Amino acid sequence: MKIGNFEIGAGRTFVIAEIGNNHNGDLNKAFELVDVAVEVGADCAKFQMRHLDEVYRSKSLLKSGEDLGTEYILDLLEKFELNKEFHRKLNQYCKEKGILYLCTPWDSKSVDVLETFPVPAYKVASADLTNVKLLDRLIETKKPLILSTGMSQTQEILFTRDYLTKANSEFVFLHCNSTYPAPLHDINLKWMNQLREFHNYIGYSGHERGINVTLASVALGAMIVERHLTLDRTMEGPDHAASLEMKEFKTLVSGIREIELATGTSQYERKVSQGEMINRENLSKSCVAAVPISKGTIITKDMVKVLSPGQGLSPQKMYDLIGKKMQRDMDVEDYFFPSDLSEKRIEPRQYKFTHPWGVPVRYHDFQEYYQRVKPDLFEFHLSYSDMELDPNQYLTGTYECEFVIHAPELFEGSHLMDLATPDESYRKISLKETQRVIDITRALKKFFPKTKKPFIVANIGGISMDGNLPKEILPSYYQRFGESLKSLDLEGVELIPQTMAPFPWHFGGQRYQNIFVHIAEIEEWCKKLNLRMCYDVSHTMLTCNHFGYDFYDFSERIAPFTAHIHMGDAKGLNGEGLQVGEGDIDFNRLGKIFAKHAPNAWFIPEIWQGHKNGGEGFWIALEKLEGIL
Repeated sequence: MKIGNFEIGAGRTFVIAEIGNNHNGDLNKAFELVDVAVEVGADCAKFQMRHLDEVYRSKSLLKSGEDLGTEYILDLLEKFELNKEFHRKLNQYCKEKGILYLCTPWDSKSVDVLETFPVPAYKVASADLTNVKLLDRLIETKKPLILSTGMSQTQEILFTRDYLTKANSEFVFLHCNSTYPAPLHDINLKWMNQLREFHNYIGYSGHERGINVTLASVALGAMIVERHLTLDRTMEGPDHAASLEMKEFKTLVSGIREIELATGTSQYERKVSQGEMINRENLSKSCVAAVPISKGTIITKDMVKVLSPGQGLSPQKMYDLIGKKMQRDMDVEDYFFPSDLSEKRIEPRQYKFTHPWGVPVRYHDFQEYYQRVKPDLFEFHLSYSDMELDPNQYLTGTYECEFVIHAPELFEGSHLMDLATPDESYRKISLKETQRVIDITRALKKFFPKTKKPFIVANIGGISMDGNLPKEILPSYYQRFGESLKSLDLEGVELIPQTMAPFPWHFGGQRYQNIFVHIAEIEEWCKKLNLRMCYDVSHTMLTCNHFGYDFYDFSERIAPFTAHIHMGDAKGLNGEGLQVGEGDIDFNRLGKIFAKHAPNAWFIPEIWQGHKNGGEGFWIALEKLEGIL
């Protein structure tokens, strides 16, 4: 079901800023309320239109003996009702401001006027849920209808449901309590569950104080949310007291968007998030060897124990190991892996690529990898503890390949590398540690004489804790990074920033990345700072998924600046470092872009925990990428 360009029921809540008569008859106030609706992030600004002579009895309009409540309402409506041509101007103003105009017609004549604009859908007030004459006119428009169910009994709601269904009308029911403000104990939000059984499309129209109940309605599945918007809750009129002012409405919309991201689906399979995967690796348990085990040995129970971290076979599979014949030698506390259950082991071979290719390693496993495969390069991933090691204990002589260094992003003392931060004391620590990485890199050149100017891949900072930084201050972050580059002794090396995902993971939780995320900024600052990039395609796929960018356009634009590539698949917003072919990336299409625009770029497979089980994830990726790069 669509209202304008918005698809109702597709996971994004449609937010209505109900202005109604809160303009108090002043067109300029109405324009101002539209501006506020745009500012707070509402999807539509909604008004109300009445022809009083079509809505009320003549006797009522003459106020001859009506109840005091009706007299009060009529006085306000006569005072605050906008001229019909003013609505036409508001409709046009909403178009100019990029927000949808909707309106509640209280009579058929108002529908006739609104159909000349036209409007994409109609709101039906709670008071008209039972008004079949008005419903008949609205059905004729063939527009979607949004109906509030306040002040109605269950049977009345079911009657209108059946009436509209028979007419093949598209509609949404909004749970509503029609008091202004509504007492919390009268709202009965759980009745939304019953309403959903009556009809698939439901929402919430709130008149309560504050925003908490409305936020809860989103968690209960509201596809549309409507709240009144006012410039000042103390103004004259019946709706102001039950309305939200700008700041509170903006907080509401922000909360709705957060709930949407957090709600997910009710699918059977529970998905482990990227952050959970990191914590699971660090905190959970694995099956490990309790004793040295020789190839060909039949596994017995006393050969297996369970220890952290969780980088090997799950303890739930411990008894599946018993009786299996080992296909490899194991030292004490080596991990068991799923391949040990199948008694198969994936081994590397000499792959063929048009691009120089390599494998990520640490000091401690370099010799093992070098004995098994001969790539064009190795990328050493340093941790802050690796920086304290003596490379001569792990490397000897010289090697017929090139090398790359991946700098740590976390240093001792929980210090994240940040060469762009405005905190000068923090930046000085990052500069000091980065210089140490540079010095280590220069020292490693003696082992790899083919490498004249090794790359140092770096995540250079610009991370914030609870939200993205304002866009207007981001140039100062790039400028400080440029100043940091000038402060470093980069003789004989090339520091290449890595493209970043919008939500990096640190210390077991999500953070916000602010620089080297967006392609326009990357292009601008690569030119200004004379930089080349490490293009992490997995990070960038997540960026494109989040911001709605075209990934292949991004790839074509960054390729001319690309010196080195990290190849891994990605899915959704945080499915990072997936095995090639398990995410959203078309690698054949991507390979053609690299062949044309970055033919000399180096690459490695960067697969989440690809190093486990002797590099099994890397070998699988290289098999899949052969013939593409």
